[in-house]
Amino acid sequence: MKKTGILNRHLSGALARLGHTDLVVVCDIGLPIPEGPTVVDLAFRASVPSFAEVLTGLLEELEVEGAVAAAEVRQANPECGALLDSHFPGLELVPHEELKALTRQARLVVRTGEARPYANVALRCGVPF
Repeated sequence: MKKTGILNRHLSGALARLGHTDLVVVCDIGLPIPEGPTVVDLAFRASVPSFAEVLTGLLEELEVEGAVAAAEVRQANPECGALLDSHFPGLELVPHEELKALTRQARLVVRTGEARPYANVALRCGVPF
């Protein structure tokens, strides 16, 4: 039995199948999720688990070479904007509608219980060498 890291078997397995340049979207409970990508829905109740908690856990296991978020996050959800800026110095900001369209290209979508606006990010997988 696995004893550390991400214990959710669906999420752990989905992460193991990712490759270089694959997109992983980490989203709040309100982001529309298109047909196509694998979805691991972690939402239990409003705000549980939080976007920050899930993102932190994912970043411990994923090599990320780029990230894209909605430009609106900085104004509508400054705490989330600061969190994203702290993890991704080269964070790319696009209009929210463009981020939603980008979600259709994701290989994996991880839905959190986050109930604050614009707590969404698309991560581009890198390689650890």
